Amino acid sequence: MATIDGRPTQYLVSLKVLRELMEHRGREGINKINEVGGIQELCKKLYTNSNDGLVGSKADIEHRRETFGSNVIPPKPPKTFLQLVWEALQDVTLIILEIAAIVSLLLSFYTPADDAEEAIADEDDHHGWIEGLAILISVIVVVIVTAFNDYSKERQFRGLQSRIEGEHKFSVIRGGEVRQINVGDIVVGDICQIKYGDLLPADGILIQSNDLKIDESSLTGESDHVKKGESFDPMVLSGTHVMEGSGKMLVTAVGVNSQAGIIFTLLGAAVDEQEAEIRKQKKEAKKQRKKKSLTGDEGDVITSNSHQTKPYSQPVHQTTLPSDDDNHVNQATSPTGDAGGGGGHKKEKSVLQAKLTKLAIQIGYAGSTIAVLTVIILVIQFCIQTFVIEKRQWKASYINNLVKHLIIGVTVLVVAVPEGLPLAVTLSLAYSVKKMMKDNNLVRHLDACETMGNATAICSDKTGTLTTNRMTVVQSYICEKLCKVTPKFADIPRNVGELIIQGISINSAFTSRLMPGQNPGDLAIQVGNKTECSLLGFVQNLGKSYQAIRDEHTEDTFTRVYTFNSVRKSMSTVIPRREGGYRLYTKGASEIVLKKCSFIYGQDGTLEKFTRDMQERLLHQVIEPMACDGLRTISVAFRDFVTGKAEINQVHIDNEPNWEDEENIVNNLTCLCVVGIEDPVRPEVPDAIRKCQKAGITVRMVTGDNINTARSIATKCGILRPQDDFLILEGKEFNRRIRDNNGEVQQHLLDKVWPKLRVLARSSPTDKYTLVKGIIDSKVTESREVVAVTGDGTNDGPALKKADVGFAMGIAGTDVAKEASDIILTDDNFSSIVKAVMWGRNVYDSIAKFLQFQLTVNVVAVIVAFIGACAVQDSPLKAVQMLWVNLIMDTLASLALATEMPTPDLLLRKPYGRTKPLISRTMMKNILGQAIYQLTVIFALLFVGDRMLDIESGRGQPLNSEATQHFTVIFNSFVFMTLFNEFNARKIHGQRNIFEGIFTNPIFYSIWIATFVSQIGIIQYGKVAFQTKALTPEQWLWCLFFGIGTLLWGQIVTTVPTRKIPKILSWGRGHPEEYTEAINLGEERFDSIDSDKKPRAGQILWIRGLTRLQTQLRVIRAFKSTLEDLEERRSIHSLHSLRSSRSHPSGMTTNPGVAGTSKNPSGSNYLYPPGSMPVSRLLNTSNVADLKYIDEDQQQLQLQSVNNNNNNNNSTNPNSSS
Repeated sequence: MATIDGRPTQYLVSLKVLRELMEHRGREGINKINEVGGIQELCKKLYTNSNDGLVGSKADIEHRRETFGSNVIPPKPPKTFLQLVWEALQDVTLIILEIAAIVSLLLSFYTPADDAEEAIADEDDHHGWIEGLAILISVIVVVIVTAFNDYSKERQFRGLQSRIEGEHKFSVIRGGEVRQINVGDIVVGDICQIKYGDLLPADGILIQSNDLKIDESSLTGESDHVKKGESFDPMVLSGTHVMEGSGKMLVTAVGVNSQAGIIFTLLGAAVDEQEAEIRKQKKEAKKQRKKKSLTGDEGDVITSNSHQTKPYSQPVHQTTLPSDDDNHVNQATSPTGDAGGGGGHKKEKSVLQAKLTKLAIQIGYAGSTIAVLTVIILVIQFCIQTFVIEKRQWKASYINNLVKHLIIGVTVLVVAVPEGLPLAVTLSLAYSVKKMMKDNNLVRHLDACETMGNATAICSDKTGTLTTNRMTVVQSYICEKLCKVTPKFADIPRNVGELIIQGISINSAFTSRLMPGQNPGDLAIQVGNKTECSLLGFVQNLGKSYQAIRDEHTEDTFTRVYTFNSVRKSMSTVIPRREGGYRLYTKGASEIVLKKCSFIYGQDGTLEKFTRDMQERLLHQVIEPMACDGLRTISVAFRDFVTGKAEINQVHIDNEPNWEDEENIVNNLTCLCVVGIEDPVRPEVPDAIRKCQKAGITVRMVTGDNINTARSIATKCGILRPQDDFLILEGKEFNRRIRDNNGEVQQHLLDKVWPKLRVLARSSPTDKYTLVKGIIDSKVTESREVVAVTGDGTNDGPALKKADVGFAMGIAGTDVAKEASDIILTDDNFSSIVKAVMWGRNVYDSIAKFLQFQLTVNVVAVIVAFIGACAVQDSPLKAVQMLWVNLIMDTLASLALATEMPTPDLLLRKPYGRTKPLISRTMMKNILGQAIYQLTVIFALLFVGDRMLDIESGRGQPLNSEATQHFTVIFNSFVFMTLFNEFNARKIHGQRNIFEGIFTNPIFYSIWIATFVSQIGIIQYGKVAFQTKALTPEQWLWCLFFGIGTLLWGQIVTTVPTRKIPKILSWGRGHPEEYTEAINLGEERFDSIDSDKKPRAGQILWIRGLTRLQTQLRVIRAFKSTLEDLEERRSIHSLHSLRSSRSHPSGMTTNPGVAGTSKNPSGSNYLYPPGSMPVSRLLNTSNVADLKYIDEDQQQLQLQSVNNNNNNNNSTNPNSSS
């Protein structure tokens, strides 16, 4: 028989049995486990050990993958380059341009033979086909460049996703050792350690658990956390979150074989059919609309959404789930009781994106209007000239003239609409994200990078963010003796010493441990909870081994564990006593634990009553001085339950106590010791906070620590400065000040507190959420606050999602916190946040630079084309020339200006805030000033340039005539002025030195030089293709003179005082809500279409008559949808057991108060591939085909029933972080 590591290759339980096993829950699940012989027997059948785990050899792991599958789902293949080319070709204006160019090309070869004049003109027509061909080639270049940008961007984001996946580790036991492995490496048979804050990576069965509660709202819609235990409900499923407790589980299903994977596979099949159905309906709807338009029927036309989807034949078992109507009506409440709070509130579009989108729409209006007017004027002028003045008859060849006029109009539109804006945003953000990874900022949501530049407030945790999170016990109080150094164990009364080391070793998570340093003499590596690690270090410094005690008292012998949470602020463990009865060990925040103590060991280890006076004395003489030194104080205590005669500090029991009665169990304790734990301030933090304060950002510390400890650390960091008028509050006092008599938070009361608040101590996650929400909603300041928040715990989820930017800790943060965040700090360091601020401001400024440059070109090009059409019946700038200018100012300039590196100077100005104008008065001054100069030069050249340079005039030339030096000089001067103005555009705050830092950006000067050289080639050798004529050296010098003149003129414009510019000339002032309303017009009616097919804002407005808006929004949507695709592996956050309706009917009802309203902020980042669909929730439907996609601004996709028309699907589970 073949063997692997000495065991048979054939497992004693099949994949099918394991899959079926995980479809059951509760008592039914236990019965199924018993059918296979119980959990220990199942471990044997899978050749694993419940204590030591798998052997972990490479051959064994690989064999398990082959037999039971790997913990991944094959990714949806990325779009090919040809698919991206096809998408780029869908641009409406490019299509118009292509058609016009083809018509122009065909007509250039056709001339009526019976017209003598045409026969003569034909001699000049032999180059007529060149323009049409050149336009086609230009369009092809634009399409290929666009597709290449999308292709490279998608590859970059997939790389980013791989990095994020690599960050997701999980604890497994292999070979008797606890290891952190990538979740994709977990296999069936692994023994996983699960703890508070974990996102479960696979299906499994509990072997042992302590006070375990799991949030299954993503599965069942139940808002309450589900208690799990090996004796009553041992089944745990992937995609659910551990909200309390700890335990060990045997992995029974991974990847496509887990319950999550099974549902995902079913949905994938359904979605393919759904998409085909949607496409079919679109075609039918078009036919119907045509019929209606022909018959004049104004009745309702069936739109091509999913509401008429034909039922799919394969049901998803008979699952009854909350309906979308319930979901729509019942928004989940936030921890403060406010509807639609934290975890799932729909984040607005980023401030910059909202303003840019509105600007693009407004320019779209103007560009469309001017383009149409240009065509109309050219056509009218041609008709008057030809048919009225010259009195000619209509000839087929005139179509060529009309097509040329159309091409000019469309080209004006191409130049007028700034589709480079979203491209600049994308390039700048993508470039910044790549660089930010080196600065320990892993950006999950791209717009968070830009939003961070506007941050006005940062609410930071203390532990690990402002401090090193390397904790050490430096003081202790034992038997009425305060020790400033670790005492010797022999100096402590033996009975007390034994209780202390047992209480610490047993009553701490077994995942917390100390590992030897890599080199001799190195400090021990702290693994797990750092507070517990410091206590374990204290045990080692006493000369004792915590591991020996843990080996004696294994976790499976524990009677009960009350795990640490933000409400208890303590942890307690109950173990059996050898003499009979039980012993309870407790550790936690000193003021919490000491209030529950009735006894204490005095000098020489004598037991004493712990009176109120002694409590006060201990508080004032020991705990407060420790806290004022910045130490965290932890108390250790115990209590005995005995079956025989009870001592004074023991309690007699006849039967096993009711462990559910925690209040009475954890009471009347005996205090063993108080320790002071030092967590030093990170050396770089004070300087980082000073930079924030200089940059106009207020830093607030929100911590669960004692108020004196918090005050001390805040002072050391520089958050509290002697000259400031500040406020330090504890959570209780904070709530007393901001709530009315009914306990409701009142904004006007909060507005009196938060402006001066600098430290919030002994705070809960709810307090943090309330503070963040209050600051964001406040209208006390004129510019409105933009708030960043740091968090590491599961319960920080609502605050992280409510914040404008949520930072999660990459090292200490739980999976839930990371999934709720926008940026992950890979080093948990506050100074990395300052770098994020710098990058964010750089993004904002880069976009402003590009905007300043682009709008100048837009204004000039459009006015020249329009006035040229009116005055000389032709545009001085030909279609191909304007396409070249468009390429310079859009693609190349956005690349050049969007990749500027940030400088420390960015932190010397105040943040812009929410209401700062997108185009400042300084920028508007520069735009108008440069436009005036360039228009003056171009019109001077147009009307008198031929005489000034003594060359043939280009005005009034017949169609398809050869290019003239006159119009070539105009084109060349315009491009040179545009190129040199790129230097001016690098400065947006009125700086004189426009060349400062230019050599730090090689992309800028490389593109500038390449464009300059290309322009010389176009002029001298482009000739027919670009309709240019080679210039003389004198003419080149004139063009160069006009170009350099923009630099000199820029200095003159800078001299004009900005304060004299009317405020009305700034654009984009006000809260972004104004803009989001404008850009959301009509979007609701397309909610039922999946994100790839959903019309973008540009298309919607095109439908309404604005022909050009698709292009400028396409790139923004492209990078958003790309990010959505790539986030899905970790944003699948709602999975459903196929048979959960049978074992949990109560959780499957349509009760509007309970089900159907939850949405987790997190999901699996290992199980679901890029380009695949995240299952947010399986809603009330029996047909797979009744499921569809909707797009969501938080860059996550959700599954929604077709019965819900235009529902807001952004509810949150209030208990996921309460």
